[in-house]
Amino acid sequence: MKLRKKEFDVFNLSFLDVISCGFGAVIILVLISKTHDDVSIIGKGEVESLLTTVISLENDILDLTQTVNSQLSANNQSAIEKKRLAAVTLEMENKIQQQKTTQSSLSESVQGLSLVQTTLKQASIPTKKPTNAIRDKEVGGIPVDSDYVIFIVDTSGSMKQIWNRVSAEIINVLNIHPKVKGFQILNDMGAPIISGYAGKWIPDTPKRRSSVIKLFSSWGAVSNSSPIEGIQVALLKYAKPNITTSIYVFGDDYTGASYDPVIRQITKKNLLASSGKRLARIHGIGFISSGTTNRYSILMRELTKQNGGAFLALPL
Repeated sequence: MKLRKKEFDVFNLSFLDVISCGFGAVIILVLISKTHDDVSIIGKGEVESLLTTVISLENDILDLTQTVNSQLSANNQSAIEKKRLAAVTLEMENKIQQQKTTQSSLSESVQGLSLVQTTLKQASIPTKKPTNAIRDKEVGGIPVDSDYVIFIVDTSGSMKQIWNRVSAEIINVLNIHPKVKGFQILNDMGAPIISGYAGKWIPDTPKRRSSVIKLFSSWGAVSNSSPIEGIQVALLKYAKPNITTSIYVFGDDYTGASYDPVIRQITKKNLLASSGKRLARIHGIGFISSGTTNRYSILMRELTKQNGGAFLALPL
């Protein structure tokens, strides 16, 4: 019997088994040999770089935030300063307008002063017997030969608006009396401008006149816009039988309830019962202001007429 020769196949099952086992062994060797290495070390440099970038960005954001906050604060300060400058500008504009108004009022006062001075000079006709002096009702003849002068001034708000003009008129009347033995300034309620001279005369010297006029410019006594109380105080505390006295009443309104009763009352107090002579001449000077009515002129025209004086209504 003839034996058949077997064919040899290289890629048989045994060969594949050997190859597979060999490949598995290689894998096991690789795994065993690298167990002590840290895989994360591979990207350590990249992580550190990213972390540095993040920190840098955070610092930039913080700087930008501080810059923005600083800018906002500066903008707020600028807005506040802008508002303050606007307020200051408005205040200055108001002051300029007030100065213009005052200047206009002073110009008008100069005209009024000229009229009053001319009137008073025309009326200053001293006589030995004042009771025989002829008074021109149209011009308002005002004798200026008294030894003592009393000013009674309404210090209400409406008069304060024209206070510079009132001060100028008082200076003018004082100048018409170049030399007197004494003078006094009361408000319409009888309060003296200098409390230390209450019930006494202020000596008439150039220095004293100047200081009193300076004090008058800031005088702020309480007022009820009625000269009755002031006139009564003047007649009671200052006017005497043995001296010659003139009372000048400055005002723009009268808030009293009646005319005739107070006129009779003052006229009676101004007369000496023994001789029938007057203690003082009573003159009135009327101003026009925001509170002006005809009540003051109605009162003072009749009151001055019955007490040997004159009433002058100053123009605007």
